[in-house]
Amino acid sequence: MSILKILENHDLQILNHLEDNPDTTQADLATQLGVAVGSVNWYIKRLISKGYVKATQMQRRRLRYLLTPQGVAEKTRLTKEFMQMSLHWYRVTREASKKFLDEVQQAGYDAVCIQGDGDLAEIVYLSCLEAQVKVKAEVDRAYPVLRTEGLKTVLDWPETKSIVTKRGTCT
Repeated sequence: MSILKILENHDLQILNHLEDNPDTTQADLATQLGVAVGSVNWYIKRLISKGYVKATQMQRRRLRYLLTPQGVAEKTRLTKEFMQMSLHWYRVTREASKKFLDEVQQAGYDAVCIQGDGDLAEIVYLSCLEAQVKVKAEVDRAYPVLRTEGLKTVLDWPETKSIVTKRGTCT
């Protein structure tokens, strides 16, 4: 993921949080984002300098953060972009899963293993249900394994004595 995408992802998370909780603290934001408070301070200053957020002092050491109209527009743009990317990866993963499951069924298997976690692995699992291919509870090297590696779906064939391992990849 590029640095620009990381910045935009944090921007979206911060804008969402500030809209829902204008009286939040930078420490709360840091906890939510999993970054240092100093990083949150830098992000907020950047959003203020771009005109997306306005900070007003409530008490001596407390600030209230409000989204400006430009901030709402930026949040909308980032949300739209996030949704488009999510739908893109959903389609790519579904397509790869269907292709690999066709290969698995043509090779005579009625079950696979899934390795990985997260949203893409869940899409692979749902594709298996749709194709009526059973999913083993644990990885068993006697069956094909569908793995999610980052944003890729990979098919590893079972290792046998007479056949060299066949591996397919879709990105």
